Amino acid sequence: MKPRRSTRPADRSRSKVILVSLDKGERDVPVADLMDELEMLLENLGLAVQRKIVQSRETEDPATFVGKGKVDELKRVAIEEKAGLIVFDASLTPIQAKNLKERTGCGIWDRPWVIMEVFRRRARSSEAKLQVELARCRYEIPHLKGLGLQMSRTGAGIATRGPGETEFERHRRKVERRIRDIEEKLDGIRGRRENQRKRRVRSGLPIFSLVGYTNAGKSTLFKSLSGDPLVVSKDQLFTTLDTTVRSFRLPKRGTALLTDTVGFLRNLPPTLIAAFRATLEEVREADALIWVVDATTAENETMLLSVEETLRELGAWEMPRIIALNKTDLATPESIAQFTRKCVALGEKVVPISALEGLGLPQLLQELEKILLETKLSKEGER
Repeated sequence: MKPRRSTRPADRSRSKVILVSLDKGERDVPVADLMDELEMLLENLGLAVQRKIVQSRETEDPATFVGKGKVDELKRVAIEEKAGLIVFDASLTPIQAKNLKERTGCGIWDRPWVIMEVFRRRARSSEAKLQVELARCRYEIPHLKGLGLQMSRTGAGIATRGPGETEFERHRRKVERRIRDIEEKLDGIRGRRENQRKRRVRSGLPIFSLVGYTNAGKSTLFKSLSGDPLVVSKDQLFTTLDTTVRSFRLPKRGTALLTDTVGFLRNLPPTLIAAFRATLEEVREADALIWVVDATTAENETMLLSVEETLRELGAWEMPRIIALNKTDLATPESIAQFTRKCVALGEKVVPISALEGLGLPQLLQELEKILLETKLSKEGER
């Protein structure tokens, strides 16, 4: 007799992914754009998207996010593609994740978990690693109840709180203790960083902070201006998760300081924003911001809005800034001119550059000096 084909998850590859989204017809960002961005995040994790599936419906199903028929389709497609992982471009509730895993036989990830996994793999310093772990712990607590029956068993004896305590309650207490431990360690690290920041301010040197959407080329510009060959700049998302400071030279003012920190992204998980908030808030210590925009995606207004919203949340939107329109060697002159005209009409200063090729950097440095002069004159006028 011919053996029946097994559909167990063990027979499928965890590196093969089915990507799923819900089109409610009301998103500011096209579903296709968000799915492409999520696919890029998955590629950064070494995962290959085999199929993209979109369901159009007004509201998500409270039990399975997509409808019952679509869940059956996902199971069938996963078997056909030999995919062991289904990723949803949304934030799933614990019960949705639990039901989807049971009904499809696949691993289930949502957008917040994908982003946190990218952060986890990019983290290098002890602070970044602790920040990512803190975000994952906060994410994990409400999802514990979705882990199955093993989380509802009761226990008794030494080190438990009586016969009525469940595995869920014990594990939650363990995670909460870990959160407190991480927060204490981060407080110590942030205290040392605060002292370093005060020393930079006392030095009297002008400080500029690089901000922008992830993979816009901030680290490449940071490396080009500072001349530090040890700075890592790669064509990948979230190369930088720590605040890095280097000196560089302005044509007339001489030495200045440049800071680079984590890039922004649409729909960043709230737990990550909370964990990295202290790091992100360092941009407010700068005299001016250098907003790095990728010229090849400059027409994507949702990316620009994402940066604007984040800067507003950090209280940094009203700070002096200049837009460094990067990667102009890869864009057309028409698109560069169009973007520049639009930004100038909104009162922004734009300098087209290519951080990789060194194009436009002398002009950028001149404009940075002008910003310092304008800021100085403005402050003197307020006295």
